[in-house]
Amino acid sequence: MSSEQESNGKSSGLIEPRVLKGFRDTLPNLAIVREKMIHTLTTVFSGFGFAPIDTPALEYAEILLGKGSDETDKQLFRFDDQGGRNVAMRFDLTVPLARFAAMHIAELGTPFRRYHVAPVWRAEKPQRGRYREFIQCDFDIIGSTAMAADAEVLLVTHTALNALGIEHRLRLNNRQILSGLVRKISGGEVSERIKVAVLRAIDKIEKLGAEVVRKELTEEAQLSSAQADDVLSFLGLAKQKDPFLAIEEIGTFFRGNTEAEKGVAELRQVMEILSASGMSHSGFEVDVSIARGLDYYTGTVAETRMLALPEIGSICSGGRYNNLAGLYTKKDLPGVGLSIGLDRILGAYEALGQIPQKTSTAKVYVALLDEGTEGSCMKLAQLLRQDGIETEVGLGVQKLGNQLKYADKKGIPLAIICGRDEAQQQKCVVKDLKKGEQKADIAWSEVASLVKSLLS
Repeated sequence: MSSEQESNGKSSGLIEPRVLKGFRDTLPNLAIVREKMIHTLTTVFSGFGFAPIDTPALEYAEILLGKGSDETDKQLFRFDDQGGRNVAMRFDLTVPLARFAAMHIAELGTPFRRYHVAPVWRAEKPQRGRYREFIQCDFDIIGSTAMAADAEVLLVTHTALNALGIEHRLRLNNRQILSGLVRKISGGEVSERIKVAVLRAIDKIEKLGAEVVRKELTEEAQLSSAQADDVLSFLGLAKQKDPFLAIEEIGTFFRGNTEAEKGVAELRQVMEILSASGMSHSGFEVDVSIARGLDYYTGTVAETRMLALPEIGSICSGGRYNNLAGLYTKKDLPGVGLSIGLDRILGAYEALGQIPQKTSTAKVYVALLDEGTEGSCMKLAQLLRQDGIETEVGLGVQKLGNQLKYADKKGIPLAIICGRDEAQQQKCVVKDLKKGEQKADIAWSEVASLVKSLLS
């Protein structure tokens, strides 16, 4: 047997440990940050009265097919299960919500506010901040056509990202403005296929650039070169202006275009509500290039840029979808919602070097110094835990220096030293591992308040 055969495990019977392309393991330092982010987000969602739900990872393929776009259909992980049923893994959380609402809305009532934090799967090309398995954090309002609902989900977005400490800007548009544009440049009615092709092309301008979009407009959407130029010219309209000045300029451009004027009026109303709620005009902008590639959007659409790393792409997006649930029920169930891209934000944090190398949730490490003191150390740790302080205890007697190095490497900020003599007196030493400072003869009854003061 060659050493090469032995090392690759083929002859030893070992399976090579590896993950599929576009998937990844999440190590503790990243998982800890992600869990804190999810807790922060769900606290914000609950604060707005949104209730949690869950839906299956697998749906009948017919539930998902044709609901996003041709591109998302191609990206579905789809197969026949053991019962011969054609099934697919959800590519987002909005389409399953529409199915969920059609089945349960009678018992839930409207308007129904929900949030859902769960993984989704898309077989798309992996890139920085974009994976084939990723977590979405969705929040939606079902059963209301009021522009106040659109404004509320945008305010949720703004509040949630502020809670995460992310400087951002909401970029707003309305699909009816873009539909009106297609009609304007075409000189009248156009087929749904052409309209969808134009909107899909527009959605790619930031990622692929003007020339690629021009080619798609002429080849896929069958526009003339002059019409494609008109589309690209419009996409630069009112950029980087005060949002209310921008919407007035767009309204003037579309005067007499009924569909676009309706979109302008809706977008203006949404912005007025946001402004009246206290959001600064610097927190949002009008960007007519925002189209959203999914076909189910019908009104307000939004994307959110992270100001510290705009090249990462949108970290939160969504909009209004008034007809999606109509595929599953005759009941009128309009909806509006957004999705925060948790993994994209984590990718941005990684790129900015903002992921701490902390691999433990503990804030305190209790060192085990002497045989027979295991119970005392665990009792001391329990006192801290009862006070809400995450605490890890050494599991075997080792040199103190080795234990302190272990705790520091895991990112635990404080250590408690409690040998046999200290345990008998119910006292301990509290050491700050970053500063190297320590306080001795601390009574167990006082240790929690000291630890809290040091952590603060």
